[in-house]
Amino acid sequence: MTQHDNTLSRTALVVVAHHRTDSLTAHTARRAAARLEAAGYRVDLLDLHAEGFDPRMNTADQPDWGNREKPYSDEVHAHMRRILDADAVVAVFPVYWQSVPAVLKGWIDRVWNYGFAYGRSKPRLAGKRILWLALAGATSDDPVVEGMQAILETNLSEGIASYCGFSQSTVGLLTDAEERPQRVDAEGNLLVGEAVSGAEREAQYADFDRRARELVEKFVAEERAGA
Repeated sequence: MTQHDNTLSRTALVVVAHHRTDSLTAHTARRAAARLEAAGYRVDLLDLHAEGFDPRMNTADQPDWGNREKPYSDEVHAHMRRILDADAVVAVFPVYWQSVPAVLKGWIDRVWNYGFAYGRSKPRLAGKRILWLALAGATSDDPVVEGMQAILETNLSEGIASYCGFSQSTVGLLTDAEERPQRVDAEGNLLVGEAVSGAEREAQYADFDRRARELVEKFVAEERAGA
């Protein structure tokens, strides 16, 4: 038996929530997808901006909120199918205001709709696993990081994933995503340091890639252990 046998037929939906393809977020998503493929997953890469996903809720997807059998738009049905086809979901996004970007929140609002993701005695997403890779500009030693982690855990793992029946939800907070270190002092002033460059910058991003890779590898290893 090879190391890939127990994930060979598994599918991972990698969701990217960033408007630039040259961003660190997009880079991290591509690296995560490559690690999943190396582990034997079939990867479905969903770039919300590139695919033109409209995050705004509309009456076509919620004509009657209280009807869990209500119809949905063709666009949302297609996204629902991609989630159902996936065994695991990996969402990659920058942290905005201690939360997810609007396009990712809108994707959850429209696609993880009542009657599909929740509102049934047996959740349709039951047993799936999700890894949230959250890129933060805060430095690892910034006091705000502890609270940011707690907020994201409560919002994403408890408020969304667990509520929708996911068997596991992990929030991987990746700090030091900015090339210029920044933090807010006790008076609310933003303090921005000098941009790193050369060998120091290469080392910073190599460490960032290492931390992201370890989160993905741990996520894969936990599924293998539970298989």
